[in-house]
Amino acid sequence: MGPDEPTRAEHAQAQGQEEGQGRGRGHRREPGGAGGLGRRGFLGVCAGLGLASAAAAGCDTAPSADRRSRGTSSRPETEQGRTGTADWRIHSPGPAASIAGYAERVSVTPGEECRLYVSTTASSFRVSAFRVGWYGGAGARLVWSSQRIPGRVQSAPRLLSGTRTVRTDWRPTLTFGTEGWPEGAYLLRLDADNGHQRYVPLIVRSVRGAGRTVLMHAPATWQAYNRWGGYSLYNGESGAYATRSLAVSFDRPYDSDGAEKFLVYERAAVVLAERIGIPLAYTTGPDVHRDPAVLSGAAAVVSLGHDEYWTPEQRRHVTEARDNGTNVAFLGANTCFRRVRLEQGDSGPGRTVVCYKTDVRADPCYTSRPALATTDFREAPSADPESSLTGVLYEGYPTDAPYVVQTADHWLYEGTGVRPGDGFAHLVGVEYDRVIPGSPVPAPLEITAHSPLVCGGRRSHSDSAYYAVPSGAGVFATGTMRWVEALMAGTPDGGRDHGMDARTRTFVTRTTENLLRAYALGPAARHRPVPRPNAGEVYRGRR
Repeated sequence: MGPDEPTRAEHAQAQGQEEGQGRGRGHRREPGGAGGLGRRGFLGVCAGLGLASAAAAGCDTAPSADRRSRGTSSRPETEQGRTGTADWRIHSPGPAASIAGYAERVSVTPGEECRLYVSTTASSFRVSAFRVGWYGGAGARLVWSSQRIPGRVQSAPRLLSGTRTVRTDWRPTLTFGTEGWPEGAYLLRLDADNGHQRYVPLIVRSVRGAGRTVLMHAPATWQAYNRWGGYSLYNGESGAYATRSLAVSFDRPYDSDGAEKFLVYERAAVVLAERIGIPLAYTTGPDVHRDPAVLSGAAAVVSLGHDEYWTPEQRRHVTEARDNGTNVAFLGANTCFRRVRLEQGDSGPGRTVVCYKTDVRADPCYTSRPALATTDFREAPSADPESSLTGVLYEGYPTDAPYVVQTADHWLYEGTGVRPGDGFAHLVGVEYDRVIPGSPVPAPLEITAHSPLVCGGRRSHSDSAYYAVPSGAGVFATGTMRWVEALMAGTPDGGRDHGMDARTRTFVTRTTENLLRAYALGPAARHRPVPRPNAGEVYRGRR
């Protein structure tokens, strides 16, 4: 922490309450992070069982489609016409040791096999794969389920002392195939015979996204906040920032119900996108890092509600797609804020997320490969503020404020009935972004919402911003982390809606529909009005 950086309470507990659903320990901003308006950085750059066989584990593992999945294959264009189920939710997480698991990869392509690692105090359990979508309001479809699988308690995790990384040495419990599984976001639910349940998230990713809107999930961010085993990139076992992990591993379960970040910040956007029927593709940030082919010719790429941790490669690939005509949407705040590396893990490449943050000088790449040193993108070495892609800069935590419309006649707000100055209570929070005059942003850029707030005792604003580039691609950033949460506000799946009401849900839903439908038609600046630069006017006389 620099001498001019405020000492702040790390806020995992607070955001755990913020993200709610009562599920997690949540998001903690460490000392030296961009929280608090006085921050130097933001102002400066404005199977013990072995591999179970089908016979031993009693699950479907043979290569044929009829044995790999009890669901039936479906074509993407008819998937949402299939029958869903409301019985995809977890009803009893139970104690942490009751059942937990993780997959060997964050994503697979349709037809690939995947191994699961499970530890449970129960004598047996079952796995059910639910594909998340609209399905007439049910929210998911059961695509596959296993037979009963013998349970066992796996070994305790180990801690790698150099980086304080929690990693398991578990043996694989079962292998399942995905033949006939449609591309999409999946929740694998582990149901133990003691009545307790956990999720394991898995993306069945698209190989090609040409002509489609690519939903880009954020498992690197899920993992950064994951405290399973006592450590995350924010806290050590004692809760102290100083003893946090410098690298975290995908070779461990997620804490809480197993899929908290996905459920709070991503699921509702997936459901909405599938409901409106635009052509969709699915991927993850780590997959875009490794292979950007899914973005080639894509109509749009959508970063969901909390997508903080990016590699430089991921950022470069998204930027190149934008410059080739792919629209981009950022449906959260604090996006593309941390520069990370993906390194080898026990189970394969890319299984470790490295981020030294304020200890960046201890990063082995600090001197030898400064462009890969892991800290905030806006910080040295190789400072590159995120606003050159997002149009906005992350400013602070925590806040709770109304979202205030600036340009009510913008095409994003068509059909919402808003007028200039209309506000939507509690929609801005808990973290927020804004346009910083003088910071690197593409032009022309239009501020569509300009929301007064107080953060850390100081007054500021949150901004929604829209800009276009010469390729015709449009880029929109909401400037608030509650956008996707608002899509569920006041509904049974809304969790903690922070006081947002049905009026806010209706506004956010219609605005998001406008955005996605326009983006699905190709480069937005070619068929929608171009941005009207107004940042100078909005911020005249202000910082």
